[in-house]
Amino acid sequence: MSKSANSPSPETQSEALQIARATQKPGQTKEQTKLIAQGIQKGIELYKKQQKAKARERDKFRKKQQKEKVAAANHTNAVRDDIEPQIIVKHSALPWLLLAVSWCGFLAWQYFS
Repeated sequence: MSKSANSPSPETQSEALQIARATQKPGQTKEQTKLIAQGIQKGIELYKKQQKAKARERDKFRKKQQKEKVAAANHTNAVRDDIEPQIIVKHSALPWLLLAVSWCGFLAWQYFS
């Protein structure tokens, strides 16, 4: 890896230096303060990496749940599509009654004429 890929951001460097100066003890040399700032900087970088990893895991989990929801919805729809709707045919007695009346009328007309 190149040095630029591992170099910390200027914000992290300044934040680490501020924390190191705030916790500086009397009689502490600048070199010691720089070393403490580097340690703090590494801690900040490690914390950021951990937070990024946690965010990635949360995103993966969220996406996985969304896919499961979509798959469950598709499965439910597929199950509904597989079930054939029951066709209920209800025959009315009216056409048969009309047919019988018309035949009776025809026979009566033939008989009386």
